[in-house]
Amino acid sequence: MKRVVSNDELQEKMIEGIKLLCGAVKTTLGPKGSNVIIDHSTFSPFITNDGVTIAENIESEDPVINTILELTKEASIKTNETVGDGTTTTLVLLESIFLEGRKLIQEGYNQVILKRELDEQTLKIIEEIKKESKVATLKELASIVNISANDSTIGELLIEAYKKVGANAIKIKEYDKEDTIITYLKGYYFDTLIASPYFFKDEKINIDNSKILITNKEIKDIEDISSIINYIFKTNESLIIIAKDYNEYLINEIVNLYYENNMKIILLKSPGYGEEELDILSDIAIISNTNIVYNLEDININILGQIESILIEKDKTKISFKTNAKVEERIKELETKKNIIKNIDNRLAMFKNGTAEILVGAVTTTERREKKMRFDDALCALNSANKGIVPGSGIILLKLSENLKANGIEKILKIALTKPIKQILENAGLEKDKILNKIKENNYEILYNVKNDTYENIQETEVLDTTEVIINSLKNASSIAGMLLTTTTLIINEYQNNINKVNDYNEL
Repeated sequence: MKRVVSNDELQEKMIEGIKLLCGAVKTTLGPKGSNVIIDHSTFSPFITNDGVTIAENIESEDPVINTILELTKEASIKTNETVGDGTTTTLVLLESIFLEGRKLIQEGYNQVILKRELDEQTLKIIEEIKKESKVATLKELASIVNISANDSTIGELLIEAYKKVGANAIKIKEYDKEDTIITYLKGYYFDTLIASPYFFKDEKINIDNSKILITNKEIKDIEDISSIINYIFKTNESLIIIAKDYNEYLINEIVNLYYENNMKIILLKSPGYGEEELDILSDIAIISNTNIVYNLEDININILGQIESILIEKDKTKISFKTNAKVEERIKELETKKNIIKNIDNRLAMFKNGTAEILVGAVTTTERREKKMRFDDALCALNSANKGIVPGSGIILLKLSENLKANGIEKILKIALTKPIKQILENAGLEKDKILNKIKENNYEILYNVKNDTYENIQETEVLDTTEVIINSLKNASSIAGMLLTTTTLIINEYQNNINKVNDYNEL
């Protein structure tokens, strides 16, 4: 059955849902924000102060409120997906914009006009934020990371990896040990898809100076590669074949040659799917100085490439290579496609300085999970900070609020822009009015470092925010709040009522 909810009933549910979500999340904002315990049906309960994680776990038994919650969550999730941080700030802004917008509508303001003017005013503020932005130094990047993680140890490890490989080449993984370590990977890595486990005589296969054949086709008949096998038999060289798939009979034949004739021929299946598969195969062809074979009839000894060394493990395969003119050309090609091809950063990093893996360890699973979340947030903040930074603690938004009028649409944003800094101070148990007055008296040239309980000059402070995070927090909060403000009717499926009716019928 469908249920229609509208007018005052819907508005009450909206306010209840937004306050439920934002109330739970905003207490975590700032260096002295609190944590939240989240129960989990599959894993043990865990503790976190990650805004988007908390938001994703909030639900209501009321289907109307639950629908509102899902819409509101979109703002924080969108911010997290875009810049990986600022989810709590987004919800703090969203709550204020919505509640102040409701007041204006109740005074007779048309909601459609309100939404349009809200969007226009938000864009103007975003342009002002950009004007305040500057390029971050390495010291400032370290500060951003420390603030995001709320842990200087996490910051130090990330910055150490960043200096060696860059932010886009860092991966964060959980580690089943107590210590947290960094491993640096040099070479071209891809997932191991070996045609038969029998190729593993030991835990790993390590081969130097091997020939390689690359094709995106399935090799069904051993005759298709007979000329290659004969060549390898005569020269006693090693051969790696990467193909889409292989016939089972062919695999058995090669395995027999591998054991009985001691021929080092290894069959790998190409990693990835679709365009990703071709991209990886093309990269491997570049570093091995060959081409992908698109027609099996073209297979001959002249099409074989050469690789310096290959290390095949159960989960990952690494090909070592030296930089040459073709590799340099490939790097330039990938650089031009950075904003077009998804996940290109990791491929580019493998061609340049290599990649780094931070393996996050802890005493318990709960601690490890929470620690990894903070590493993930800090890494996203590091990536965002490379695009520009502004003084933190919400002072930029507070400063820009001074330029807005205390009436109409501008009043909505004037009040909202003060909320993040007020929430940070409130979570720390500080006298927010006293601190805000002192900041204003000093013409916004100082900010309050909540962690150290000191006032600092904004030109020298290490309390910083990334420009991307501030912009996306405001943009997403304004967008979702504006859409909710223009909504007067909600239609939902009443599943529970249907179930009750079926139960009543069965009892009869």
